[in-house]
This record gives sequence, structure tokens and C-alpha cells, in this order.
Amino acid sequence: MAATETLSLGVIIERRELDNPWQDHCWLPVAVIPGVSSPIGKWKKLRHGEDWVHYHAGTLDLELFKKETDGYRVNLSQPQPRVFVVLRPDEEGDREFLPFHITACPYEAEGYGESGDEIVEGVPMPDIVIAWIQAFIDTYHVDVPFVKRKFKKHKSNEEGRGISRGNKSRKF
Repeated sequence: MAATETLSLGVIIERRELDNPWQDHCWLPVAVIPGVSSPIGKWKKLRHGEDWVHYHAGTLDLELFKKETDGYRVNLSQPQPRVFVVLRPDEEGDREFLPFHITACPYEAEGYGESGDEIVEGVPMPDIVIAWIQAFIDTYHVDVPFVKRKFKKHKSNEEGRGISRGNKSRKF
């Protein structure tokens, strides 16, 4: 295995109608599908209900890096591991949002969510992706022990701190 691995995942996005005076609908990622390939921007309607529609919005690469295995371990330790999907506003096309990035690292996903411009949502991680990430962790993870730094007393010269030995008065 290389120090970086990539797996292509199809991104499924839902458009849901809302009963809200300020917003008539919302967009949310709802799933990822391994082995599905389609360019971003070429959406395909998959299924629909009374007030929702699911679209395959394209395929993105999920990249794993050996320096981020701690984040992947945290994700896999959860009752339901997640793939985090980042949607960005589509400023050039006819869509409101487009899939921009996917990650399995919750720390990286949190960073994208801080701006408020993107929609960042975790979707259930398929079993085949869990197995792939676990194999990557087993190969590259290195436990780094926590080392608490010890407090070192500051070595100072009493003369330099303004206290003379003779009269113990401060010099200003």
C-alpha cells in the first residue's frame, strides 16, 4: 500500500421541500456509493417521494493520508462511522450546491464547517469503505505517546530581577 490511497465514491444529494416562511427547500448529502462514476455537475435523478428527490450529483475521490490515521480511528470507533460530504454553492452553473470534497476524518470536516459557506454533513459509511479504511489504519497508524512537558523553573539572576542582596528593595 502507498502512503496515500484513493477510492471513488458517488455522492447522493437530497432536495427536500420545507414548510418554512424563509426557505422553500434545502439540500443535504444523504449517501455515498462505492464504484459509481459520474462527473460532478451531471446529475441523475435516482428516486423521489412526495416532498423529496434524490440525485446522484457526481463522483469524488475519498483520499486517505497516513498522517490522519488518528482521525480515521476516531471515526471508525463511533457507533455509525461517517463519510463527511462538503457541498459548496455553485456560482457558475445552474445548481445551488455542488459536491466539493469528501473525507473520513472528522477533524478535517470540522474545519470545512467553520466558514458557514459550505454544507458539511456526515453520511453513513458503507461496510466496504469501513474495511478499506481499517486496512489502511492497520498498515500506517503509529501510536504517539502523550508526553507531558515538565515545568522548568526559570533560572534568573537576582540582580537582573531588580532585587539587591543587601537591602532587598526593588530597583525601578
